[in-house]
Amino acid sequence: MAKVSPVSIKYMIHANLNAEGSLEKPDVIGALFGQTEGLLGADLEMRELQKEGKIGRIEVELEKQEKRTVGVIKIPTALDQSETTLIAAAIETIERVGPCDAQIEIEKIEDVRGNKRDYILERAKKLMMGIEGSTDSRDISNQIKDSTKIAGVKEYGKSKLAYGGDLESKELIVVEGRADVVNLVRAGINNVIGMNGTKLPDEIKELGKEKEITLFVDGDRGGKLIAQNVCENANIKYIAVAPDGKEVEELTSKEILMNLRKKVPARDFFSFFERNSKFNDNKTKEDYNEKIELSAEDREKLKEISKNLKGSGKALFLDKFLNELRSVSPRAVPSSLKRGGVPIIVLDGSATGMIVKSAEGAGVQVIVAKNFQTTDTKIKLLSL
Repeated sequence: MAKVSPVSIKYMIHANLNAEGSLEKPDVIGALFGQTEGLLGADLEMRELQKEGKIGRIEVELEKQEKRTVGVIKIPTALDQSETTLIAAAIETIERVGPCDAQIEIEKIEDVRGNKRDYILERAKKLMMGIEGSTDSRDISNQIKDSTKIAGVKEYGKSKLAYGGDLESKELIVVEGRADVVNLVRAGINNVIGMNGTKLPDEIKELGKEKEITLFVDGDRGGKLIAQNVCENANIKYIAVAPDGKEVEELTSKEILMNLRKKVPARDFFSFFERNSKFNDNKTKEDYNEKIELSAEDREKLKEISKNLKGSGKALFLDKFLNELRSVSPRAVPSSLKRGGVPIIVLDGSATGMIVKSAEGAGVQVIVAKNFQTTDTKIKLLSL
């Protein structure tokens, strides 16, 4: 059997397997070859492609979880983009592996050459930085401009708060510290002042009485806590947030301006981000599993959502307030529930036994569907 050379690999197909029952690797390999046979014609027969060296060694990693088997499948190919995606789509049609019902979902198709290009670019940047005595004239000019801007950062009040030199403007941006102020000044924003930490200084309280303040916080849980403290003790009109997981001092000029444009009124900030789950990463399973009691109004809303979903072939994940979290295909429900935090699911069509079992393990409390293949569950099953 021909082998695909690691040098000639173009793409890597990554797939997730979820099966009811106990499986071994040969069962999975056999299903990949056997159940895709004849689907795409002789030119894209997986068994033949592997013999020709166009598909490499298929890697399968399995893990048994009680009566189920989950795992990952990796398939390297030297095919072109369209052929690789056809193979990937064909794999998702497999519904049985060995004696067990199973679902295979493509997680991603990785461009192996793209990763190599990324490495080359990053390595080239480091090598360029290591060249001595070759500073570009534009770099020197930018350094001078930067130093001039940073020199404009001054101190304000008894707390010696760093600010960008402009406190005359009606609008004022409040950030956490000096590094954040410096970064905004680099971006050309001078009406900015820092708090010198998480404690709210009296100077900010006083400025809030006469100026329209936008609070700009980091994109993490700490940012929310700071926003809560500041809003409780000062007059804040708007709140802007850095991208998820980033700090204000790390942002590029473009990111700073873009996120400031996305500011929301302070009164709407906490409800907005609770709905969008941006700061809820530290919630425990118990937090998400707070018992849901559906009112008659809730049931009517779920009925309307189910009606609008009809014919879409999708599954909707909802929060406890019946706001949409995300939508997936019904086949992808079991793997998508691994992250948890989904109290309600609305399905277009039937809820299979696998979906119900996966939902129960993930703490789902309500499933809405046309019908159910099993009713042996603690989950509230609704057919509206």
